[in-house]
Amino acid sequence: MASSLTTFADEARIALDTLSGRAAGMFAPTLRLGVTGLSRAGKTVFISALVHNLLHGGRLPLFEAQKSGRIARAGLEEQPDDAVPRFQYEDHIATLVEQRLWPDSTRAISELRLTIEYESASGWGRMFSTGKLSLDIVDYPGEWLLDLPLLGKSYSDFSREAFEMAALPVRSDLSQDWRTLSAATNTDADADEVTARRLADSFAAYLKACKLDHRALSTLPPGRFLMPGDLEGSPALTFAPLPPGEERRARPGSLRAMMERRYEAYKTHVVKPFFREHITRLDRQIVLIDALQALNAGPGAMADLERAVTEILACFRPGRGNILTGLVSRRIDRILVAATKADHLHHESHDRLQAIVRRLADRAIARANFTGADVDVVAMAAVRATREGTVKQGRETLPVILGTPLAGETIGGQTFDGKTETAIFPGDLPEKVGSVFETANGHRQDDADPAIRFVRFRPPKLERTAEGATLSLPHIRLDRALQFLIGDRLA
Repeated sequence: MASSLTTFADEARIALDTLSGRAAGMFAPTLRLGVTGLSRAGKTVFISALVHNLLHGGRLPLFEAQKSGRIARAGLEEQPDDAVPRFQYEDHIATLVEQRLWPDSTRAISELRLTIEYESASGWGRMFSTGKLSLDIVDYPGEWLLDLPLLGKSYSDFSREAFEMAALPVRSDLSQDWRTLSAATNTDADADEVTARRLADSFAAYLKACKLDHRALSTLPPGRFLMPGDLEGSPALTFAPLPPGEERRARPGSLRAMMERRYEAYKTHVVKPFFREHITRLDRQIVLIDALQALNAGPGAMADLERAVTEILACFRPGRGNILTGLVSRRIDRILVAATKADHLHHESHDRLQAIVRRLADRAIARANFTGADVDVVAMAAVRATREGTVKQGRETLPVILGTPLAGETIGGQTFDGKTETAIFPGDLPEKVGSVFETANGHRQDDADPAIRFVRFRPPKLERTAEGATLSLPHIRLDRALQFLIGDRLA
């Protein structure tokens, strides 16, 4: 799909930008790593933990360059893009380590450069390699990425699909007010700013309700309706889908004509620059998903998560370039789909969580007709907030996780104060992966009372060595993620 999102002029600009970037990096190799995911998937935590463990020589046994002692040092440097906000690593680490709170979620794009000095594993590599790799980490909201398919859709297509989605059982009650308001609106009447704003606000309220924990839905374009930033209140964000009508040109000056014009402006001034200036410059990508929250919300949320992953994969430009094509076109050759918060489960369920994500990713790859890049999956926790243990219940020994639940979290009628550590039995993920996506008769349905329940925990208190040195942030499989994403570039 990605090739259909750009015009010839766009491709020419992308080629010039890529050629300029390649020239600048000829004597200083760089790798641009995109980090995205839908809300609450842990993008900020992942980047903070990745950088913290590399800066402080963290425990990363599956990250070969670190395990073998070939990394001499890693340090933060000034980022190359002056117009992109810096990822505030120091602030996020202070929040995690000193306050034991989770940092604020990603609200806009940001960037950080981490330079790694290393020794190549081969004599040939030591002879020709510079022994230095600049890792440019680009953090951006997954909600913005889900806007990219809009570039290939007309306003009529967008409206029709929005109403079809809104009528699904998992969404119909949340969208009722907006659909009722839309049905009562004369779309052929003269354009009216008050009506346009009322429709846009009602549509945005429906999208925001879909994000709440008890629904945990993922496919919610336009993404800037959820994270408007400095565009809040602008005409480019004051539009909404209108009920599909006759397939004819909207009357000039009508409400429908205004909505269509603003939708096109949104694509031109918001979506297309984001794709051209950021997505087309990536070399590697990790997509973080909160599969546990979707599992909590039932099969309807899992179906929506699969739809979102499908659309995300369809937006990337996969492939492996050669020396000539690589000068003018970047391609993403490795993508990792990572289910976060594995520390909310006992390790006995980690492989089951990974199998669920593998099934989801495989189906999404098939639906998106995605080829040309290596895709892997992992169940991980960039910051491990729990420990494991066992408790006796009669004659039975139950595997539990121990941690400090966030203030206000509840389970079994108990509400936690955010200070007391407790042992929790989170339940087991099903052995049969298909049961997560389908019911016995093969049809998806909503599940108002799922058997699997999770609570959210505070970040851990960092351990200290006997000499008093603070250890790096604990994790689950962060090292495996690093090995897949950048290990080959440090070989």
